[in-house]
Amino acid sequence: MKLNSVRLTNFRQHAQTEITLGTGLTGIIGPNGAGKTTILEAIAWALYGNPAIRGNRESIRFMGAGARAPVEVELDFELGSHRYRVVRGLTSAEVYLDGSDSPVANSITAVTELMQRRLGMSLSEFFHTYFTGQKELSVMAAMTPARRGQFLSRVLGYEKLRIAQDLTRDKRNRVRSAIDGMQRGMPDPEAILRALAEAASRKEEAEARAQQAAHRGAVRQREMMAIEPRWEMVQRQREQSAQLLTQITVAEEKEAALHRDTERITRELEGVQAARSQLDSLREAIEPLFALNVELQALNTLYREEGRRKTLLEAEAALREEIARLEERHTRIERAPALEEEETLELEKKRAELEDAQGLLEARRTEWVRDRQEAQTKREALRQQYSELKHQRDRVVALGEDGECPTCSRPLGGSLHTVVEHLDEMLETVNVDGSYYKARVEQLEQMPEDVQQLDEKRRTLMQEVGTLERRLAKVQLAVQELGTIVRDIAAKQQRQVQMQRDIARIPAGYDPARHADVIAEVDRLTPMEAEAARFQAMLEREPQLKLEQTRIAQEIMRVQSTLGTLRTRRAQISFTEKDFNELKADYDRVRMELQESKVAAARAQEQVSSATAAMAAAQEAAEDLKKKVAELDVLQTDRRLHDELDRAFSDLRTDLNYQLRPELSELASAFLSELTDARYTEMELDDQYNIVILEDGIPKPVLSGGEEDLANLVLRLAISQMIAERAGQNFSLLILDEVFGSLDEARRLNVVELLRGLQDRFEQVILITHIEPVREGVDRVISVRYDADRGCSIVTESEGGGAEIGVGEELEPIAGERGARVRPRLPEESLEAGAA
Repeated sequence: MKLNSVRLTNFRQHAQTEITLGTGLTGIIGPNGAGKTTILEAIAWALYGNPAIRGNRESIRFMGAGARAPVEVELDFELGSHRYRVVRGLTSAEVYLDGSDSPVANSITAVTELMQRRLGMSLSEFFHTYFTGQKELSVMAAMTPARRGQFLSRVLGYEKLRIAQDLTRDKRNRVRSAIDGMQRGMPDPEAILRALAEAASRKEEAEARAQQAAHRGAVRQREMMAIEPRWEMVQRQREQSAQLLTQITVAEEKEAALHRDTERITRELEGVQAARSQLDSLREAIEPLFALNVELQALNTLYREEGRRKTLLEAEAALREEIARLEERHTRIERAPALEEEETLELEKKRAELEDAQGLLEARRTEWVRDRQEAQTKREALRQQYSELKHQRDRVVALGEDGECPTCSRPLGGSLHTVVEHLDEMLETVNVDGSYYKARVEQLEQMPEDVQQLDEKRRTLMQEVGTLERRLAKVQLAVQELGTIVRDIAAKQQRQVQMQRDIARIPAGYDPARHADVIAEVDRLTPMEAEAARFQAMLEREPQLKLEQTRIAQEIMRVQSTLGTLRTRRAQISFTEKDFNELKADYDRVRMELQESKVAAARAQEQVSSATAAMAAAQEAAEDLKKKVAELDVLQTDRRLHDELDRAFSDLRTDLNYQLRPELSELASAFLSELTDARYTEMELDDQYNIVILEDGIPKPVLSGGEEDLANLVLRLAISQMIAERAGQNFSLLILDEVFGSLDEARRLNVVELLRGLQDRFEQVILITHIEPVREGVDRVISVRYDADRGCSIVTESEGGGAEIGVGEELEPIAGERGARVRPRLPEESLEAGAA
């Protein structure tokens, strides 16, 4: 595999970077964090997609790029006899083959699968083959022997065998669990055979009992067939006798009812004769009733109107009193508007006096508070001054002539008495002033008399203003009430006139005594009128009663004839209750025995069905046991197969691990011979996977620092060679990322020289480092630095061993020749590319 060029657009800190990679030893040099390893990450992302990046997909977008700016990596490389160009973005990917304009794959998944298929490596195998990361050259030296073997197995892909073996063991464990579960769930074969024999025996016994029950049922059926006709006949006779008896009873009851009706009609005809004799006298008595009813209706109307007159008179009297009360109230408050104006003027005058008094009070009170505060402040200041002077005097007296002057800090000497006297005078002055301000404070503690008088005047004025405000409120309410009273008087006077008109229209002439007499006479004659009406109705029913009397007599003759016929028919039926009871007992006995035989037959048949079902269940259990035995045999075979497969995987891993050290030693020996010009021709890995270099067939007991670096390098190359051979690829590319670690300058140059010695085997070697002196030993240099002003990485190219081309200029690679040939790119172009 050979990398030709890579172009990064808005990929992490690379806004616009394009690099042409040639053959030979190329150094990618720059400080930590400049974006060197990001170039390798972009190459891996172009080939394998998102699994190859650090973080998530959204984290690779350049921070300075716009929301719609493209994120893209374009990788051009050769593999075998073909040249590939891979273009991958966040949401798209394409692969072009041998310079074609049409992609051979044009989706993210298709491109990733195509690259993995053509390279023949997974992402992990690709990294372990072509990439050597930071500090990986000496990584095995820090491991234990067991960890070294696991590390080699993992990077060479032997872990796949372990994973396959683990899957095989999981499947074998599941098969074993299935076998254990099936064996625990399988029934006992002997128990199934016993159940089958018992079911057959139960079926034979049940069938015998069913035959016996069927025979008993047939005998009872014949007895029932013999007695059932006799029973049905006696039941019919009994029913006919009961029906005739019922009909006779109904006819006798009907005959008795007809006789009662005859007696009732006779009594009613006698009552008609008595009513005819009383009706004429009743008609004469109730003749005035109609005129009395007419008069009563007129009197009732006058009675209602008289009640309405009384109600209206009472309401009119109450309304007259209300009008008089309102007119009296109107007289009392008709001066309210004039009083309102007078009270308002008086209130405004008092309020002005209150404001003046309050202003004067506040000014005088403020003056008093200020004087008191000033006196207290002066007194406190004098107290503090007195304390300080007393302290100075005591200190001066205590120190004597050797003390310092409190003013000029010079020794007092003979001036002690003068200073003390001066301090005493000052103390006396402060004491006198303090006594004055003490008396002044005590004097000002009580409110001055003029302030008290002003405060009393203010309270008096406030009370007078409050009284005037309340009087004004009452007057204003009276003004509002005055308008309401005028309207109420007018409305009530109008209602009074209407009431007087209604009273005048009510008719007069109501006589309570006549009203009571008429009511009493109507109450006396009304029952007599009802009695006369009843008698008249009885006279009108006389023809109907006579017709009904004749009809009832005819009906009695017909019912008596029917009774004779029914009694004769009942006497002709040969039925006795004794014969019926004896035959009923025989029938019930036979019916009961027949029912019992049917129940016994059904129970016996149910036992036969149960025994048959048990027989079928036992046979089914036997068949199920046979199937489970067959399934168990299959599972046992599958278990033996997975046991053998597990042993085979173990043997294969053992063989591969056994062959691993000799094969790695052989490949490493070849690299070692080339790098040392055949000084050292043999290198081995011992049982602990430690590196052993042989010189003339003799192991070297101690390796120098350079020899140790060399040994680690050839071992890493041998591992990569094995991975490439297993993938079917030519091992022509080697990428080393920060492999120097903490090596000193001499050992770093030694490793670079060793890498230069591999050019015959490795066509393309890329060395990534932050160590600047390494540029002297490589064929070409790709410098990477981070521009803080532009917020992106800047990539420049130069020949190995020299300075960069230009200051602040970028180089545009030109492909087509061995090595990297560049031309300067103008700063304006670089700025535009970074902004994109």
